[in-house]
Amino acid sequence: MATVAGAVPPISSCPVSCPARHGAGVVDNFSYRRSWSWRDRDHQWQQNWCRYNCTPILTAKVRVRRCGAYTRSSVTAQSRDDKRGIVITGGSKGLGYSLAREFLATNNSKVVICGRNADRLQAAVASLQTEFDDSCIQGVRCDVSNASDVAALASFAAEKLGTIHFWINNAGEVTGKKLLADVDAEEIVRVSGTNVVGSLLCCREAIRLMRQQESSSEPIYHIFNMGFSRWGASFTKSACTHKSTKVALTQLTRSLSEELQAAGLSSIGVHNLSPGMVLTDLLLKDSTPVARRFFNTLAEEPETVAKDLVPRILATRGTGQSIECLSPASAFFKVATGFPQIIQGGRFFDKDGNRVKIRGESYQENGVKLM
Repeated sequence: MATVAGAVPPISSCPVSCPARHGAGVVDNFSYRRSWSWRDRDHQWQQNWCRYNCTPILTAKVRVRRCGAYTRSSVTAQSRDDKRGIVITGGSKGLGYSLAREFLATNNSKVVICGRNADRLQAAVASLQTEFDDSCIQGVRCDVSNASDVAALASFAAEKLGTIHFWINNAGEVTGKKLLADVDAEEIVRVSGTNVVGSLLCCREAIRLMRQQESSSEPIYHIFNMGFSRWGASFTKSACTHKSTKVALTQLTRSLSEELQAAGLSSIGVHNLSPGMVLTDLLLKDSTPVARRFFNTLAEEPETVAKDLVPRILATRGTGQSIECLSPASAFFKVATGFPQIIQGGRFFDKDGNRVKIRGESYQENGVKLM
């Protein structure tokens, strides 16, 4: 049975000092990085990003929003019924949580998140409710590999959101980096169930809801699957259990897009979403010190990725699109320009693969920053 999330303590504020967005005198947490050789350059990059992307945005409540540039319509006072309805699976932590937070910051979205862990989900919802209108963020416990749970999620989302414009299948798992012969059968079933079966079940429920909504000759409702990019499957070093399921999602997106068009459901678009390397459990689980040094230049924190993805998701048109955060060209450029960080460490991990911590932030043992 689905259970609705309740309330707990707030999350931390954005760590970047940006007078236009955060006001003078905000503590620059990046100044506490241990690695002096890359600290200044990293912070200079962050300030430049803020300078071009953090224009002041005031909502109808005169609340200052954090980083992320949005269209004029996103800051207009609107009724609750005018807001976009968004469902995000796996939204209680990591990238899913950051996506929810960024959508809410547009002041033009209502969001439903779900997660398998009820306590963590409750904490995530309560955290977001301390920053945004309580009625704009709701949560429900859901194991996406369970058909009954997904059906309950769909019913809950329809009740709370009304029209659903975006459904993002973010929930995902990964096994340890072992030879397939050494992976427990239960672990294989769990990962496949979350990544593939879960996405299939969620797509099914999303389509059932969206086809009952106002129709259009072009896609106005969108489903996103977290599959690999065109090059991701070739270069990633993740376990074959993870890689094979993510390739399956790319094919699911392609096939489902064709299927919907053939069925005349022109209102619904299906797309692939490839966030690149994000510093979450999926990336850092069983990662080696050498791999972590490469993450200094190739990976980003969830909140940074969300700031890039949300405007692109909202701008999506048509069907069968692929939104990618890390192309081969950009990966090559990052490695070439960030090579010293790979050798000596400094941005996220030191040369021994230990997490470079920021004062005031908390981290899991594997180096994932707690939201």
